[in-house]
Amino acid sequence: MVLNMTDWTETELSALRRAYASGTTRVSYDGKSVDYGSAEDLLARIRTIERAIAGVGRPLPVAGLAGFSRGDR
Repeated sequence: MVLNMTDWTETELSALRRAYASGTTRVSYDGKSVDYGSAEDLLARIRTIERAIAGVGRPLPVAGLAGFSRGDR
């Protein structure tokens, strides 16, 4: 699953963090309510959003290796 910056809001992230801190799995924000199956599911959503913010989800650049030969061996 690839998240775009438009797939989440700061309001959602704040609500998720508040719910996790209070020990509940029901989150309400922007007129929506979501029930997460467990605290682990809730934490996974928080981490996914945090990674998207940090840009960790972007593919890493590909680097090549250079080979050298002196030609006499």
